[in-house]
Amino acid sequence: MGRRPDFIWENIMKFLRNLKTACAVVACVHVGASAFAQAPEFSDESKQFISVNSDTVLLKNVRIVDGTGAAAKAGQSILINNGKITAVGKVGSINVPGDAEVVELDGKTVLPGLVMLHEHMFYNASDPDRFIQATQPVIFPRLYLAAGVTTARTAGSFEPYTDVKVKQYIAAGRLVGPNYDTTAPFVEGAPALFLQAPELETPEEARRFVNYWADQGMTSYKAYMNVKKAVLGAAIEEAHSRGLKVAGHLCSVSYADASDLGIDNLEHGFVLAPDFLPNRVEDKCSGFPLARFMEVELESPEAQALMDKLIENNTAITSTLAVLARISATVNGPNPDAIEALGHGAKAHYMGNHLAGYQRAIDNDIWERAVRKEMAWEKAFADKGGLVVAGSDTTGIGGTVAGFANHEQIELLVEAGFSPLDAIKISTLNGAISMGREASVGSIAVGKNADLVIVDGKPDTDIKDIRRVVTVFKDGVGYDSKKLIASARGRVQN
Repeated sequence: MGRRPDFIWENIMKFLRNLKTACAVVACVHVGASAFAQAPEFSDESKQFISVNSDTVLLKNVRIVDGTGAAAKAGQSILINNGKITAVGKVGSINVPGDAEVVELDGKTVLPGLVMLHEHMFYNASDPDRFIQATQPVIFPRLYLAAGVTTARTAGSFEPYTDVKVKQYIAAGRLVGPNYDTTAPFVEGAPALFLQAPELETPEEARRFVNYWADQGMTSYKAYMNVKKAVLGAAIEEAHSRGLKVAGHLCSVSYADASDLGIDNLEHGFVLAPDFLPNRVEDKCSGFPLARFMEVELESPEAQALMDKLIENNTAITSTLAVLARISATVNGPNPDAIEALGHGAKAHYMGNHLAGYQRAIDNDIWERAVRKEMAWEKAFADKGGLVVAGSDTTGIGGTVAGFANHEQIELLVEAGFSPLDAIKISTLNGAISMGREASVGSIAVGKNADLVIVDGKPDTDIKDIRRVVTVFKDGVGYDSKKLIASARGRVQN
């Protein structure tokens, strides 16, 4: 008599559980194409954007800006093998295998792939009563990659299963885009600002939430405006126990308290910090902090004490100047290239926001002054030893578009007083350090991933050349930036 079917099924399930455990040990998220170190099988849709795809590639005669803040080096070559940088040196100094594909670059500049930490996959949807977001699962990843973003943290999700699937599809070659650090739905309390956001009211709910979404493949978290301090603390503790990061756009919890709880990033800089609000009530979003921020002097003891605490606790500040400056259109005006990517409704929304921004500047320039002040505080925080990272925040008032806004963000860092080299470092190596991934991405060095941006210009001397991207290498595969942008024309919808 044969073994019972239920006995066989139990052994099958045991095998699958063991396989899942083994996968977790080697840091796999799911069993599938993205879980193993295999070259992806690119779909026909993806192949149309690929310009270089050889096991061994030599980028010859380039200027290297390595992402560390060091000065550019001219007359260099970079050897790539199986997605990794295997040699960097002067032209003629590298032993080049005979089967290498040689790409002559005639003095073009090569940067590390951008590592940007506030890169949503959604855009504003039109609804007169509620703030609703529309996911852009195909076009936004293309636009990020076209701009040179090779590692992107999504900073909050409204369609989490879509985000995880996009990440998996990109890893498998079915879609093109950055290597994503996908963030779970917002760690938010009641009342949630978005209808699409959860409302977590107890530490136990927060722990279950963190573990559930980690099991689904999410790799970071973002706390939002109405989260309670105890809930945030539980979420941070649980996430850190699994080696995952937590950022926050906060109001009900102060920056100082969140930093003491161990939060990894604070979004949007200091302009929205609730710490300076008079009569602030714990666990309550007690008003919009902008006006109070405008009253606090950078040299004041309270400002300096907050910066010192963030530095002591290794809490990074995520600069999102592109979206803040867009609120006052006199600081960050319309981007004609971005407008070309917008569909009819999104274009009308975009231009309407700019008109509103100009009107705000005419009626009251507080936002323009606030952006300038935020710039000065971010520069002072970095000078003091704080870690500044960057993101574009492609949502908010709907005035920032994936990819194009990343370049705007880097340019605004230079306007804030950072050198072009430092602005590039903030957008590459600093982001990698904040994510704990500096061993593999964020700078150009032997052994690191071949995530590289070829620019027809010298962005280390003229930062506006950052927009002149020719080819983006991600994991050693080169993508044509212009083809990616062309494919997105008129397709961003709201």
